[in-house]
Amino acid sequence: MSYPSFASGEVLTAADMNAVGLWLVKTQTVGTGVSSVTVTGAFSSTYDNYKIVYTNGFCSAQGDLKLTLGSTATGYYQNAIYTAWNNTVAAASTLNGSSWERAGVAETTGRGNTLQLDIYNPNLALRTVIWGSFVGTDSTRVGGSISGFLSDATQYTAFTIAPSTGTITGGTIRVYGYRN
Repeated sequence: MSYPSFASGEVLTAADMNAVGLWLVKTQTVGTGVSSVTVTGAFSSTYDNYKIVYTNGFCSAQGDLKLTLGSTATGYYQNAIYTAWNNTVAAASTLNGSSWERAGVAETTGRGNTLQLDIYNPNLALRTVIWGSFVGTDSTRVGGSISGFLSDATQYTAFTIAPSTGTITGGTIRVYGYRN
């Protein structure tokens, strides 16, 4: 596979631009000491699938980062399989919950929150599916993967990230659209 290489001042052709696989759709900076962050205008009919990445923020307490779509507060299904750094394997699930409860890891100052999700069909009249991974950066935390779906066929344009406990501060949320 050949990746596109662009030079300053170069005129880009349609073929050059069509070779790009991910497009930055939205960037949002997280405020200070907020209970949640809503990202509007994240999904549209332009792309079927997206990647959400949140880095460099922190929370007032260790826990998980939850994710909801629009104002929907029911119908979230999720499995999380994770391993503690002492090699203890565990799993957790959400059955018809009010959010995807383990979308990422909420860390305290100096460690950094991590959320990395692929989200499929959020703006299509189909069930929305997620898949992602997370890494806790403290010896008492875990690393693992998640998968899930939202049991409806609503077309969403926004999502909200919230810590499972405490408040969230700083960092940047980026949303990328997949080239279909």
